[in-house]
Amino acid sequence: LDDSGPLRARLWYWRQVLMSPYQYRVARGQNNRKRKSQHEREHRTGMAMWLESVLSDLRYAARSLRRSPGFALVAILSLGLGIGANTATFSLYNALVLRTLPVERPEELVLVTYGDGRDSFTNPLWEEFRDQQDVLAGALAIAGHRFNRADGGEVRDALGYWVSGDFFRVLGVRPAAGRLLTASDDYRGCPAVAVISFAFWRREFGGAPDAVGSTMMLDGNHFEVVGVVDPSFSGVVVGQVSDVYTPICTLPYEDMLEHRSAWFLSVLGRRDPGVTFEQMAARLAQLSAGIFGATVPQRWDADGQGRYRAYTFAVESAPSGLSSLRRSYGGAIQVLMAVVGVVLLIACGNLANLMMARATRREHEVAIRRAIGSSRGRLVRQLVTESLLLSFLSVIVAVIFARWASTFLLVMLSPSGNLWLDLSLDLPLLGFAFAVATFTGVLFGLAPAWQASGVAPQAAMRTAGRSGTNRLGRFATGKVLVIGQLALSLNLVVGAGLLLGTLTRLLTHDTGFNRNGVLVASIDISNAGYSSEEYRLVNQELLQRMRALPGVRSASAAQITPFGGSSMNNHVEVDGFSPAVREETLVWYNFASDAFFATLETPFLAGRDFDARDAQGAALVAVINESMANRFFAESPPVGRHFRMKAGSGETETYEVIGVVADTKHSTIDEVARPITYFPLSQQPSSRASQWFQLRTDGAPTSLIPTVKSLIAEKHASISVRFRTLEDQVAASLTRPRLLAALSGFFGAVALLLAMIGLYGTLAYQVTSRRNEIGIRLALGAARLRLLGMVFGDVGRLVLVGLTVGVAMTFATTRFLASLLFGVNATDPKTLVFSVVVLVVVAAAAGALPAWRAARLDPIVVLREE
Repeated sequence: LDDSGPLRARLWYWRQVLMSPYQYRVARGQNNRKRKSQHEREHRTGMAMWLESVLSDLRYAARSLRRSPGFALVAILSLGLGIGANTATFSLYNALVLRTLPVERPEELVLVTYGDGRDSFTNPLWEEFRDQQDVLAGALAIAGHRFNRADGGEVRDALGYWVSGDFFRVLGVRPAAGRLLTASDDYRGCPAVAVISFAFWRREFGGAPDAVGSTMMLDGNHFEVVGVVDPSFSGVVVGQVSDVYTPICTLPYEDMLEHRSAWFLSVLGRRDPGVTFEQMAARLAQLSAGIFGATVPQRWDADGQGRYRAYTFAVESAPSGLSSLRRSYGGAIQVLMAVVGVVLLIACGNLANLMMARATRREHEVAIRRAIGSSRGRLVRQLVTESLLLSFLSVIVAVIFARWASTFLLVMLSPSGNLWLDLSLDLPLLGFAFAVATFTGVLFGLAPAWQASGVAPQAAMRTAGRSGTNRLGRFATGKVLVIGQLALSLNLVVGAGLLLGTLTRLLTHDTGFNRNGVLVASIDISNAGYSSEEYRLVNQELLQRMRALPGVRSASAAQITPFGGSSMNNHVEVDGFSPAVREETLVWYNFASDAFFATLETPFLAGRDFDARDAQGAALVAVINESMANRFFAESPPVGRHFRMKAGSGETETYEVIGVVADTKHSTIDEVARPITYFPLSQQPSSRASQWFQLRTDGAPTSLIPTVKSLIAEKHASISVRFRTLEDQVAASLTRPRLLAALSGFFGAVALLLAMIGLYGTLAYQVTSRRNEIGIRLALGAARLRLLGMVFGDVGRLVLVGLTVGVAMTFATTRFLASLLFGVNATDPKTLVFSVVVLVVVAAAAGALPAWRAARLDPIVVLREE
């Protein structure tokens, strides 16, 4: 009987009806297994065929590229530069923003803020928050500090943190040796204990087990090492690696623990996974009034205390920890990401142009393959495979370039080498590189592949015919790509010019003092054990001896030095001055010795400098800067006038203005001049405050270092000293503009190089396509100079259109740089004209070789080929 016959079907039906349930289940299982096995065999066969087809395409693409090494090398290098620049910048962004902390469940970490986003706590505020909060699973406080390990001589720094007792428990960090700090280590009057990092343990103790239990000197005090942190933990502050962790209770300044206006702590917490951010915000709002009410700064006036009591706590997700770099360089990194993205687009334009030129030379091959039955889709896949292979090979160049560029970025961010960022290659970084390579390979390889596969089979019968319409269409597409490259390059060159102009103006801008020839020395008396009065006398003695050193033209001392990274401010009251808002009464202040302004070469505008008349116990006096004089004493000469300020003791004291000096920059060169008042160092109420010496010399400032070290060691061997030049301090404030100027200039040059390659390739392709026409023109007597003009005419038309589009784009995009510029407008005409001239010169250089080749053609050879 036939299997499909009706009798067979009826017998099968009754068999199914009459069989037992068990037999039915067995039969059904057998049938299912047969169908599944057959499906798997078919799937394996289809998968194997697909893989075999892909491998075949890859082998063919590799052989094809091996036969054209010049094409492959140019394409790989061009695309490698573009992908490498993006990978390097992404590695910086990944390290600063995306990479989470190496702790348990970093996604649960939150940053505690209050008011309008403030995140600095006083110790009383932190302790009150720690004791009353019940919404977080744990909370910790941290403050950075540069510990001095030296027992005299030049300072030996150990980067570290004061941390709360629950710091390691909340983060879930484990020890590599010994134990970590606990809540029992953090109480008033606690013993001096410390935990060290794994790298510090290996570097300073050689990884010896007996390091745990030993003691080491930190800021003149002996600390017992109780443990070593796990090597995977690098801290919670991105960009800094800690060497030492000590409890907050070991602060050497007892008043800092009680001071309600000393803002130095940051607070992180771990949220309970079952509690939402809305629930946390609601509970913290309930607790805020009591916590802030119990920690009101007593020295603030009634308005300030009222605003303080109204603050409310808030939390924000912080899986990446804390980072001042993230705040300082967030905008700069976004600009760099945009710049390298444009560089990648220009590189991709080169790839598309090269692929189209290559497709022209393979026209005959493609037409024959179409004629013998290959489908267009099959040809497109093969040509896109070749483009992808080029992209993946360029990843090798990209990774090498990214490693070098990442190191360069790190040096630019921190010339002193104090910055640490994990820029190592990891899976996200490699994934990013391959994702960009895949995207560019498909996007910019698909259009040339589609055009190349569109050749009619009849073209296989043609052996010449260099000026077909298909080629003309490809040439037009190449022109459009070159125009886009020129326009994008103009944007990058203009941006680089604006940022370079900003850096130049910052370097030459008047800071109000002469930064050259000044050595800055800060002394650390932690090991000396001096009383406050002894410290005052030692400072006076050292200043007098420094002034007598050979080569020292002038010397002074001050509590704060310009661009030193610290500041102090307070509100003042002036009779006759009515502020519109309270912030108008805020002024910055400093304590300085006599000759401070002479040493820095800050000119006096009126009055006198500090002298022997301004001793301790004499009438309180001050020197103010021009901005303060204009704000508070605009109606009459300021010398002889008075103002009031609340002192550290809480009492309001009256000061007489004895002089006015020119405005100086304090933290950044591009800052708006702020009102500053200077008090005599001899009238400083707390004589144990930090102090800096400034020494001016006609030679190199660093040449004074050995002499100053010997001078201090001669009588005060236990005093440590740190040196830096004032010029270096100012230069450190220019890290961001210097980074932007250097990188934008570099990537602008890369963009010009890529655009030059693209323009050269298009013109060379044009000359090759019009070879017959040029030969006939020469045979008919055309002048070679005219042929040069023909090629340069094409260059001029491309450049004209590209510049027109580029100028329009420039006016639309440079406004995003406005916040990063100083002393130059975002639409500065000089920068625009200079950039246009540079681009024209580059375009002329790119067109010179194709024009020369066109003029050198031999018409006899060309006609014989035809």
